Amino acid sequence: MPYSEQVNIDSPTRSSLNRRRFLQASLGLSTALALPASFAASKPADRILSLHNLHTGERVKATYWAEGQYQASELATLNHILRDHRTDEVVDMDIRLINLLTLLHEQVDGKQDFNIISGYRSPMTNAKLRQQSSGVAKKSFHMQAKAVDIALPGRDLKQLNKAALALQVGGVGYYPKSGFIHVDTGPVRHWG
Repeated sequence: MPYSEQVNIDSPTRSSLNRRRFLQASLGLSTALALPASFAASKPADRILSLHNLHTGERVKATYWAEGQYQASELATLNHILRDHRTDEVVDMDIRLINLLTLLHEQVDGKQDFNIISGYRSPMTNAKLRQQSSGVAKKSFHMQAKAVDIALPGRDLKQLNKAALALQVGGVGYYPKSGFIHVDTGPVRHWG
């Protein structure tokens, strides 16, 4: 894996990040978060995330971490593609979720973009979806910009789910009939 430090998915806000703070925070919190040691290597590398929003058709490949720091414009691009496509509302996605997606992509050696089924959801959108389905949580992490529903072309959904569970970071929901998994940065738990 291309990262030298434990990646801290609980990193400070973008504006306060610098290399020293990132390294200090990573060392202090990586153990608590139980991130796999495999997200480490010899030197900090760029972090790149490629997404395809199935609802809007948009694709993005964003280098959101480069030269030892988060790249605000690239994170804004990721926030945009993960927006509530029903209301067009864009919010800052949890950076831990972005890092989790990158780690998961590496764990399964993904070659394709993640397909995004659902990223951020406004409270209004979540309420409408709850009326249509009993599978939508009233206090969904999607409304906190801490969850995403994904699939990965070229990888079996069961394999993707197994890799997400093995990370032991946040929640993992398995929806084989709908063709996606849910990952979030809430407490460690799983269902489906």
